[in-house]
Amino acid sequence: MPVPVPRQRAIPAVESGQAPAAAPAQGGGPLMEEANRTEAVTPNTGGTTLTLLLIEDDPAGSPVLPELRDASGTSIRVRTARNLTEAERLLTDDVHCILLDLALPAPGGKDTEGELAVLKHVLELAPRHAVLALTASGDAERGTEAVRVGAQDYLFRDELDGRLLSRAIRYAVERKRSLTTERKLAEGRLRAQENRRLERGLLPTPLLDGSSLRFAARYRPGRSRALLGGDFYDTVRTPDGTVHAMIGDVCGHGPDEAALGVELRIAWRALTLAGLCGDELLSTLQEVLEHERSDEEIFATLCTVDIAPDARRAGLCLAGHPAPLVARPGRPAELLPYENNGPALGLLKGARWPRMQVELGAEWSLMLYTDGLIEGRVGSGGERLGQDGMVEMVRRQLASGLTGEALLRAAVNEVRQLNGGELTDDVAVVLLDRGL
Repeated sequence: MPVPVPRQRAIPAVESGQAPAAAPAQGGGPLMEEANRTEAVTPNTGGTTLTLLLIEDDPAGSPVLPELRDASGTSIRVRTARNLTEAERLLTDDVHCILLDLALPAPGGKDTEGELAVLKHVLELAPRHAVLALTASGDAERGTEAVRVGAQDYLFRDELDGRLLSRAIRYAVERKRSLTTERKLAEGRLRAQENRRLERGLLPTPLLDGSSLRFAARYRPGRSRALLGGDFYDTVRTPDGTVHAMIGDVCGHGPDEAALGVELRIAWRALTLAGLCGDELLSTLQEVLEHERSDEEIFATLCTVDIAPDARRAGLCLAGHPAPLVARPGRPAELLPYENNGPALGLLKGARWPRMQVELGAEWSLMLYTDGLIEGRVGSGGERLGQDGMVEMVRRQLASGLTGEALLRAAVNEVRQLNGGELTDDVAVVLLDRGL
């Protein structure tokens, strides 16, 4: 039947420029027409033609949809479904908006969810599509309730014309797009916060109660926006007064490597507190790695030190890892011996890791680090900093009076500056000192 001449109505604030398009509906309200208004919200449909799915069960009494055009003047395609079964069949990915007659009978003929059961069913059927509710003239309360339930807007069925409906479709598509984007961003932020809390909880808390040694650590994962990488470290004091420290590096930089590093760290702590040390401990850790790694080519380097209760000497084990640096008063900082360096964990069956005894003296500072600190570039020539370059850098920083956290912070910052930006590898540095 012919479409009645519509009364002129004001369009919502979002179309008049008084409110942003992404704002969610506040109580709903029909999309009102403003005479001679030419501006329109244009959805980012990538140049494709908009498609409308009309769900109306009474073809004889349904409104005759006028010719619809989008903002560029291209005709809007219209599909018609007389029930929800047909609607589900016609609801393909190229449909941008659904125009639903709220008078449509509820699914199964039973209105078990109130008068808007059909709308709730459509929203479940098409959670990613924009939905416009169509109701009788003057039934604004029902239209408002439809918006509260989840429709993007509502229209009066006897006041439709091409201009109003075309604008309503574009507005509904953009509103749905904005709400979907905001929801995804919120979900992404929530996941990132949960990941940060999880990763922060997995970082170690040194157990040094009763020890006179001072502890400092610096950690920077190579993965963007991560708090945890494949590098790991820990420090504990056993009941006999011995302080055990370790630092390690799982090859690779992804979340799997980070998880494996956490497993090895926790295993090391448990084995150390159980009384294992040196070769026995590292052999057991290799078994843990072999059982937990996702690929047989994955290995881990490790450095362990056990500092005697009098803090004047220590045992050192190296499993393919760079040797620690020690600084003493009146002597230049130097690397501890690494001639008896054993293989990385996971490379050789039946490997052995000799324990070396080193004298520390009355006052000292011991720095354990991963190769991320020494493999950064120096300038534009591609040359690596290397252990010699790191030793010279730390000597200079110690001479300037830096100690503890300040020393580690300066060392990592200088390595980054020499590299010309962020390091691609994980970096972990641990500092233990006694009276230096």
